[in-house]
Amino acid sequence: MNTNNRFAGERPRPSPFYPRQQELNIREAWSSWNGYKFAEYYYDVEYEYFCVRNLCGTYDITPMQKYEIKGRDAEAMLNRMVTRDVMKIGLNRVAYCLWCTDEGRMIDDGTIFKLADDRFMLTCGSPCTAWLEMSAFGFEDVTVTDITDDLAALSLQGPTSCATLKRMGLDGIETTKPFEIRQFPFHGDTLMVSRTGFTGDLGYELWIQPGLALQMWDELYAAGEDYGIQPYGEAATNMARLEAAFIMPAMEFNEALRTVNLEHDQTPFELNLGWLVDFKKPHFSGRSALLKEKQRGSKYTLTKLDIEGNRPAEGSWIYSDKRCKKHIGYVTSAMWSPAVKANIALAMIETKHLDGPLWAEIYYEKELRHYGRVVKCTKKDKPFWTPDRARATPPPDY
Repeated sequence: MNTNNRFAGERPRPSPFYPRQQELNIREAWSSWNGYKFAEYYYDVEYEYFCVRNLCGTYDITPMQKYEIKGRDAEAMLNRMVTRDVMKIGLNRVAYCLWCTDEGRMIDDGTIFKLADDRFMLTCGSPCTAWLEMSAFGFEDVTVTDITDDLAALSLQGPTSCATLKRMGLDGIETTKPFEIRQFPFHGDTLMVSRTGFTGDLGYELWIQPGLALQMWDELYAAGEDYGIQPYGEAATNMARLEAAFIMPAMEFNEALRTVNLEHDQTPFELNLGWLVDFKKPHFSGRSALLKEKQRGSKYTLTKLDIEGNRPAEGSWIYSDKRCKKHIGYVTSAMWSPAVKANIALAMIETKHLDGPLWAEIYYEKELRHYGRVVKCTKKDKPFWTPDRARATPPPDY
């Protein structure tokens, strides 16, 4: 650490990919995530979004929290912590999961990688060390290690992502199924590739030790040159994940351990994630409270909406009537979707009103003047964007 700079310890630290990212971040649009310097965007948000939807792009996920859970009791410990049945996760498979407080309020969501019968990797958006260590209490043979700084990671997403990896020399990558893990030799070490991502599109995530991060970047970008490879940042990611109807912390949900006001956090059922709660497995944190909620029904339900017009309903309230007399919910995320050609949103709505009419009160600005309108909303059951290539094995070349 530079002792001459009294703020050195407070500055976001660069990821192993930073030397390449710095050159490409023309706008110097940096943010921070878990202490890392992190790109909000590189050149233009819409341009980066279209690269992901039409070609392929890379997104630095090194700042994502990564934990190694090892030992004879690792599987049992995780199964006790999360709501999904970890015992059903196959070797070299990834599973989306979430974990709750005893009151059934959601702490965070993430993914579990089963790397061996006694070795797992858990990834999540925010630090969760204290909760993991508390969850491990009482188990004789389990260790929890924060490996966030020991593993560089890059998400490669878009229709030409598989073709890029094939040209990079990852033999057989096209046979990798969604949520499957593959290991490839890479300059005397191992490159782990999972068919996972946060865009709802065809994509992969690449995991490598930091010392080989730049080597991997250079080979990936050389392979992807003819396939339109570009970096993209958080803003484009948020557009893509909304089209896929994926939830985002601090937008769709507040992390329970960081929420002060009563019921300003959420439950899995409120977030429409009841399919991740398995009451058939042994006891897990929050089981009793979640069972009661399932029996009585949740107060709110996260709902996918197709909204009339082309004005995004960001921050809008939802009403049960056009005259806006009965407030029944609020929009969590909204955008005009270029891929879907629709005005889409996720909204938290009182469950008892879901079968009735839904209206959004939208306010917007046009040349320094403020306008408002009330528009009709239509519920959608499926994600807004679900291309066949995201599930196809092998995926088609583009």
